[in-house]
Amino acid sequence: MAYTPSPYDLSPPSEEQREQLAAQLSEDERRILLHHGTEAPFCGGLLDNKQDGSYVCKLCALPLFSSACKFESGTGWPSFYAPYHPDHITELSDVSHGMRRVEIRCKRCDSHMGHVFPDGPAPTGLRYCLNSASLEFCANDDTKPDPLRRGERECL
Repeated sequence: MAYTPSPYDLSPPSEEQREQLAAQLSEDERRILLHHGTEAPFCGGLLDNKQDGSYVCKLCALPLFSSACKFESGTGWPSFYAPYHPDHITELSDVSHGMRRVEIRCKRCDSHMGHVFPDGPAPTGLRYCLNSASLEFCANDDTKPDPLRRGERECL
């Protein structure tokens, strides 16, 4: 399979841009995105969303997951079997809370999204388990947010 680079500008926001974007987040969103928190299961606003569209980073609006890859995992968090584009996420080892996990972060702004586990459905066998507070949903017919003003007005 041929590799296709991301069509999005993945360069990180400036420190000033990051501070401006973070100032617009709720206290809970800041706790999760910037301080690696987790929301309680079965309470996130995007858990039961069934609309077609894209899930973008709440801080920088980089598309991270598509509704086409969303599935009901029964875990209490929105779950996906593949990212929007492999270059849009960063995976890091997380050994906090006495567990071995793989943390998922937004590649562009380094915000915490959730974790990935090797117990998902085909075709990948992966379960990307995300915090609703880390994401913003953009329906297929909506204009994508562009908080960094990079001309990214749609999910490609």
